[in-house]
Amino acid sequence: MIRFFKGTGFRIFVIILAALLAGSVISVASRTGSSPVTKVTSLVFGPASRLASAVTSDIKGLPISFRSSSYYKRENEALKKEIDSLKEQLVDHEQVIHKNEFYKEFLDLKEEHSDYKFAEAAVIGRDAADRFGSITLNKGSAGGIAVNDPVIYGNYLVGVVASVTPTQCVVNTLLNPDVRVSVYEIRTREVSYVTTTVELAEQGYCHMTNLANETAVSDGGIVCTAGVGGIFPRDLILGSIIEIVDATVDISASAVIEPGVDYSQLTDVIIITEFDGQAK
Repeated sequence: MIRFFKGTGFRIFVIILAALLAGSVISVASRTGSSPVTKVTSLVFGPASRLASAVTSDIKGLPISFRSSSYYKRENEALKKEIDSLKEQLVDHEQVIHKNEFYKEFLDLKEEHSDYKFAEAAVIGRDAADRFGSITLNKGSAGGIAVNDPVIYGNYLVGVVASVTPTQCVVNTLLNPDVRVSVYEIRTREVSYVTTTVELAEQGYCHMTNLANETAVSDGGIVCTAGVGGIFPRDLILGSIIEIVDATVDISASAVIEPGVDYSQLTDVIIITEFDGQAK
């Protein structure tokens, strides 16, 4: 028996059997249109391929657009420019509104006082160390400005020119103790003068002094220039009375006044360079 397996006949039988098996495989493959290698590959990697196809299909369905960082950088820069442009437009709009209000008050004052001569000026400086709120304007002697010219905003008195250069001037406001203005209270017509002290100035106030002991001036009263002395024209508004101080300390009563102008917010003012009764 062993000789049979080692014999030539058995070897020929194995070869024939192998050929028949190979033929069967080739026949099957030819009918399905696929090679055996392809079938094996498909069997092993088919599930992975189907999974990849499904994931790709899902991604394609998502509303995502992958773009480079340089694209988003350019887009951000464009948006920033647009925002800056809108901010500039808003500032211009606010400035136009402010200017319209400023000039309306100026024109109203000019119609009421034809004897006034004016110079428009812009605030270009404030001394942060100055407790009295002095301001620097962009007009000087070259523009006809002189020391003691009154400075106004609308019908409100701001202060008086204290020093002048050819191109600039410094204005002392009502919060400066050096400024002294003859005034009257519009309801009682009581006449006095307004000045201030360091303590009041630090609170943003000035005061109307030398009132009668039994003064009829009261809180809420409006104080205006009396036109005495030739420095300030008559009827400019200083501010309103917020407190009456009786004569228990001094021989006369006084009234604490809140100026009608916020000096820290001023951007434009008018300088009265000439008016009837002005001291030369």
